Amino acid sequence: MSKPEAARTSESFNYPEVGATRLGPLPDGYRHLHYRTRIGRGRTAFDLAGTAVTTWRMHRLSGARVRAASAWVRPGTVVEVALGAGPLRIPARCRVVWALYERDRTGFGYGAVTGHPLHGEESFVVDMREDGSVWFTVMAFSRPNRWYTRAVGPLLPPLQHAYARRLGRTLRRVAAA
Repeated sequence: MSKPEAARTSESFNYPEVGATRLGPLPDGYRHLHYRTRIGRGRTAFDLAGTAVTTWRMHRLSGARVRAASAWVRPGTVVEVALGAGPLRIPARCRVVWALYERDRTGFGYGAVTGHPLHGEESFVVDMREDGSVWFTVMAFSRPNRWYTRAVGPLLPPLQHAYARRLGRTLRRVAAA
């Protein structure tokens, strides 16, 4: 196998329902996460939060190590997000499935690629409602792909929810700046 072909294979999605976090519904056979929180009010809060989401800043400020092929989120961008510390830091490679930059809605979804600890997809969206309130939503579907994620078993959904809450708190601080 040539190097370019090997690279394409290693960055292939490891699940068939690519794009489901944008188009819905979330597929059966996975654990689902849906987290929504109000993070601020007004155009400035929306712009600050949307930029933090689409430049990886939200993840970094939440304690994740991020290595991305581009500074801004774009479909096809490969990113490695690592959580934890020292030898317990777990890297997870993903590829951006979709991105949107709209007047009142900004965000993206990325999917697990070959070698990721999970199968599935996750999205991060900031939207501003007609009343000026700014909201952050995390939607995901996943199931274990590695021995250690299978071993964690029932602890995985609460850990994912805790990380989503952490991201929301981070964006609330960013939007208030």
